[in-house]
Amino acid sequence: MKPAFKSIFSINPFTLTVAATLLTIGLFFTGISILDLVELKTYDLRFRSRGPLNPSPVVALALIDEKSLDTEGRWPWPRSKIAKLVNILSADGAAVIGFDIGFLEPDENSQLEIIGQFNQKVDELRIYDSRLYGFLEESRKKADHDQVLAEAIGRSSADVILGYFFHMTEAGLDYQITAEEIGLQLALIKKSKYPFVLYSDPDIKSAPFPQAFVPESNLEILSSVAESAGYYSVKSDPDGVVRWMPLMIQAGKHIYPPLAVSCAWHFLGKPQMMIEVAPYGVEGIRMGEWYIPTDESGQLLINYLGPPKTFPHISISDILAGRIPKGTFKDRIVLVGATAMGTHDLRTTPISPLYPGVEIHATVIDNILLQEFMTKPRWSEVFDLLAIVVLGALTGVALPRMSAVKGLLFTAALFVLYIIAATWLFVQWRVWLNIVYPLLVVALTYTVLTVYHYVTEERERKRIKGAFRHYVAPLVIEEMLKDPDSLKLGGEEKTLTVLFSDLEGFTRYSEKYAPHEMIGFLSEYFEKMSEQVFQYWGTLKEYVGDELMAIFGAPLEQTDHAERACAAALAMRAQLQIMRTEWAKDNRPQLRARTGINSGPMLVGNLGSRYRFAYGALGDHVNLGSRLEGLNKFYGTDILLGENTARLVEKAFRLREVDSVRVVGRQECVVVYELVDRIDTPLSKGPALGRRAGAVWPGAGGRPRRRAFHHHGRALPAVQKPAAAGRLGLRVQPGQQIRTTALFLLHG
Repeated sequence: MKPAFKSIFSINPFTLTVAATLLTIGLFFTGISILDLVELKTYDLRFRSRGPLNPSPVVALALIDEKSLDTEGRWPWPRSKIAKLVNILSADGAAVIGFDIGFLEPDENSQLEIIGQFNQKVDELRIYDSRLYGFLEESRKKADHDQVLAEAIGRSSADVILGYFFHMTEAGLDYQITAEEIGLQLALIKKSKYPFVLYSDPDIKSAPFPQAFVPESNLEILSSVAESAGYYSVKSDPDGVVRWMPLMIQAGKHIYPPLAVSCAWHFLGKPQMMIEVAPYGVEGIRMGEWYIPTDESGQLLINYLGPPKTFPHISISDILAGRIPKGTFKDRIVLVGATAMGTHDLRTTPISPLYPGVEIHATVIDNILLQEFMTKPRWSEVFDLLAIVVLGALTGVALPRMSAVKGLLFTAALFVLYIIAATWLFVQWRVWLNIVYPLLVVALTYTVLTVYHYVTEERERKRIKGAFRHYVAPLVIEEMLKDPDSLKLGGEEKTLTVLFSDLEGFTRYSEKYAPHEMIGFLSEYFEKMSEQVFQYWGTLKEYVGDELMAIFGAPLEQTDHAERACAAALAMRAQLQIMRTEWAKDNRPQLRARTGINSGPMLVGNLGSRYRFAYGALGDHVNLGSRLEGLNKFYGTDILLGENTARLVEKAFRLREVDSVRVVGRQECVVVYELVDRIDTPLSKGPALGRRAGAVWPGAGGRPRRRAFHHHGRALPAVQKPAAAGRLGLRVQPGQQIRTTALFLLHG
């Protein structure tokens, strides 16, 4: 239980993945401004990648554009022109006329004041003429442009929807307003309120409707004759982009719809309309058979169809001049608005930085009529959380099992696949799913695991260097560091080659030389011999007295471990000969080394206990290698090989079969070979050197005869008595004489 508990709270890929996932979830719930802003930008990019869509033919735009200003004069125009526009649209069969402009103050172009002054002067002059008074009354009616517009609205066969806006806070006003004035403004829009609010739970006390301070309503003369009204206030996100349309704003006791909802409602024949409220907030708006989904505060995510002019743009100057084909507006919703640069009704949207405000309302109407909404459903938050967990887990599970390049490619593929999936759901199902936070967990997990891998790899490199720098050559360590996974510390069975080398008669020199001199000799000897071992990538196991043990084929895998061991043994012999020559000049001891080499399966790794352990090898073949080293002194040889090693190196080295012996405790005999030299090195004849010169050859009639052969000035010695082998734990095969072939060269 304790190890499991400890592993949970230790620093490892699992805990780092969990930490990165939990951190991302925490950021997801708390919200980070910069990340939320990036998510909004990815939302905009999804719109642009989707491409434009065709709108329904229901909505048309009558616009105060640059052409209209050039023709009709600067804005604002006399409201008599607006009245004429209403008359033309109504006569052409428009179903609904919605104004994305407000008539908030009396018409500045009115000539009522002049006519009033003239009428007053006539009274002062006591001119009593019914025809004059009739003319003045008729002129007064024509001069009252607000009255003219009111009469046009009243006569219109189309439902006229006026536009207004809300002051959301008291601070938004630059003047003081009384409660009585607020009440008058609310009374002017009273008939445009939502008729019903349906609460799914009777215990719901209130809903999170956006609250406004006071409306800025149209003139009473116009509000009284219009069918309804709707606000044209829109909401911008923190980056100034209009992505949402508030479909309900509460002012006073009542809740009011926007211009788009009012226009759509009248176009559909004013079916029963209500706001549906659940315990968590607003669900949406029910409009007969039509339903408008919203978020909890009653906002609609606008499904933009395309760039500006996605809806038909018709200049008002062309309408007033009669240049528009008859029937153009029949049975359509006509929104009257402004697109000219000087009218300041251009907004930033996901599609364009300069998007006409009136076209935003047209888009919302189109969304309602076609029932094609962009949604961020309540389950999307659960999906986002699930995506964070799944992507974090995938990254955390996969990366520790991959190389750096594969891990990078996997992470990049995960990035791309999730973006493609989220974009596909956006385009096909019009669902907004979060991209930033799921990708954040992938990036965060990748980063922490990469850093962790780098730190642990560096720590592993240091550990490996520290563990093996006294055992193997630096080049071997570098090779092991390239693929640390191939290095398995701990005991494992492998086929290796061991080399034992011991100095002959070293202890007898201790009487002649002082201890510090002996240590100096031995240190220099071990240094030179270790260099030869390292040259052939052997692992130095240990020094025991004047004996050296090396392993070939571990910890770094080597298929030619036997050849490397033999090459190292020959190099050690050559190096010792050089040392003997140099030491002879200084009257130093003439050391002679014996070497035993054997190959076979053995247990290799960090062996020992928890109190002390060391890297080494164990097994019968290790013991045989040690005994071969001691057997050299009885055969008068320098380097002896076991038969396993001989089979592995016979094509690369010259060998001499020496004897067939049996290890104590084993029934099988072992054929012993002397390592002479490399196969490409020629043998030479010369004077016999050493204690036992000559070799035994089979003579005529089976009688042996002695003949001396020399190799680099050293005689190949004859065999010794079998009793000597027995003292080393080696026995001659029962019933068999010791057999030695003088120069039986084994090679390919």
